[in-house]
Amino acid sequence: MNGLTLAERYFERYGGDLLDGEFAAWRERIAVGLAGDGSDCLGFDDEQSRDHDWGPGFCLWLTDADHAAIGAALQRAYERLPKSFAGFGRAVTEWGSGRVGVLETGAWYKQYVRHPDGPQTLFDWLRIPEKDLAACTAGRVFHDPLDDFSRRRRRLLSFYPDDVRLAKIGARCMSIGQSGQYNFARVLARGEVFAARYAETKFCNDLMSLVYLLNRRYAPYYKWLHRGLLALPRLGRVVHAQVKALVSAGDADEKRAHIDALCAAAIAELQAEGLTSSDSRFLVDHGPLIHERIHDPALRRLSVLVG
Repeated sequence: MNGLTLAERYFERYGGDLLDGEFAAWRERIAVGLAGDGSDCLGFDDEQSRDHDWGPGFCLWLTDADHAAIGAALQRAYERLPKSFAGFGRAVTEWGSGRVGVLETGAWYKQYVRHPDGPQTLFDWLRIPEKDLAACTAGRVFHDPLDDFSRRRRRLLSFYPDDVRLAKIGARCMSIGQSGQYNFARVLARGEVFAARYAETKFCNDLMSLVYLLNRRYAPYYKWLHRGLLALPRLGRVVHAQVKALVSAGDADEKRAHIDALCAAAIAELQAEGLTSSDSRFLVDHGPLIHERIHDPALRRLSVLVG
C-alpha cells in the first residue's frame, strides 16, 4: 500500500470521529489531505521509503483565525489517534516533523511559494523553485468543504502564467545547448573528466526540466525528476529512456549521439507547439526566439538566460 492510500484510509477510519466530536462545529471549515514534501505525496514511495517520515497520518489545514481558535486543541486530539494502522506505524525524523497534523493554511503555502495566497507577480512566479511548486501541489485533498485550501491549490495547479513558461523554456534551451551541445565535448577533449560529468548532469537536469515545462507540470525534487517523466505524455517516456542510456554509456561518442538525439527531439516538440520557426539543430538558437514571444515588457527585458 502506498502512503497516499494509507493516509486516506486512515482518515476514513478515524477522521470522521475526530471531526464529528468536539470539533463538529468546525467540520465544514477544516481541510484534510496529504500534500507537501515526500515521495508518498508524489506516489513514488516504496518499501525503502518507510524508514523515515512515512506512515499513517494526514494534514488538517485551518484558516489563520480557526487555527488560533482551535489549532492547539485539534492537534492534541490528532495526537491521540492510533499510532499504527493496517500494520504500519509512523517513522518520524527530526527533519520530517510537522509534515502532518494541524497546519495553518496560509503559513503552509508561504513556506513553499513565499506568500500565503501564492505568487503575486510574474517575477514571484519566476523566482520560486520548481520543486517547491511541485511539492505543494502534490498529494491529494480528502475533505475541504470551505474550499480555502483547495482554491489556492487550484490556482497553482493551473501552472505558470504563459509569459513565465516562455521565459523558462527559453532559458532551458540556452542551458541545455551550452552544457550538452557545446561544453560537454570541449571539456572532454581537454581531459577534464569532472567538468564533463558535471556538464552531462546539467544537460540531463535541464533537458528533463524542459520536458516538464512542455507538459505544463512542475519538475519535482531531483531524486524524482527522472522517474516522474514516465507520467508525462509529451516526450516523457522517450526522454526517460534516452537519459538512462546517456548516463549509462561508457563511450564518449555514444554519449554525444544520445545528446544529439535528445536535443533533436526537444527541438521537434518546440516546433510542433509553434514556439520556434528555426530549423537550427542547436538549442541556443531557439532560446532567443522563444524569449521574444513574451508579452510583458519587464519580463522580456530580462536576459534569455534567466528562468
